[in-house]
Amino acid sequence: MSELDRTIRVLVVEDDPVAADAHALYVGRVPGFTAVGKVHSAAQARRFLDRNPVDLLLLDLHLPDGHGLSLARSLRAAGHQADVVAVTSARDLAVVREGVSLGVVQYVLKPFTFATLRDRLVRYAEYRATSGEASGQDEVDRAIATLRSPAPAALPKGLSAPTLERVTHTLREAPEGLTAAAAAETVGISRITARRYLEHLVDSGRAVRSPQYGQVGRPELVYTWK
Repeated sequence: MSELDRTIRVLVVEDDPVAADAHALYVGRVPGFTAVGKVHSAAQARRFLDRNPVDLLLLDLHLPDGHGLSLARSLRAAGHQADVVAVTSARDLAVVREGVSLGVVQYVLKPFTFATLRDRLVRYAEYRATSGEASGQDEVDRAIATLRSPAPAALPKGLSAPTLERVTHTLREAPEGLTAAAAAETVGISRITARRYLEHLVDSGRAVRSPQYGQVGRPELVYTWK
């Protein structure tokens, strides 16, 4: 698996070339995200998506050849599944409501800082990490709340969103829980690294740890998805 395959691929759709360059630079500074392209119109976005895999659109809603939500609607109709972070200077809540049904997972109001976009992208990465079959209503609510409620501005230093997604998926698939060693073997990382990600999940309230006592020696910590 290449490095690009392990990152969340973002297409920047912005009519202002200077702003597009800045937004792509911002995306590249967030661990686990890669700006795979910059386009300046809806038509260019459609052509790019027909030829390249993209996970997320950073989509300006005011494009020279149409509204961003019209682009999102046509992409859904064509079978494109990329999520959308909408960029707009408008404060129209009717537009916000319409965007929910079209895959808009976050809104960023212009002008915005790197810290603001980083916060939205980190929330999105954690939302992706909770994908899969929910065990009940509480888990569905927590997944949605990941996008909406306050969250840390960034993952702890040294942690990446794609690896967090893999560790989260591994833990959710283990109803009896996992040790750091077991998680490390499944994900393909070191035990120490796996423990850091598991502890992050505990600290963020999505997992719990408990001691497992064996025949001899110190008890081993077992991590379980909440």
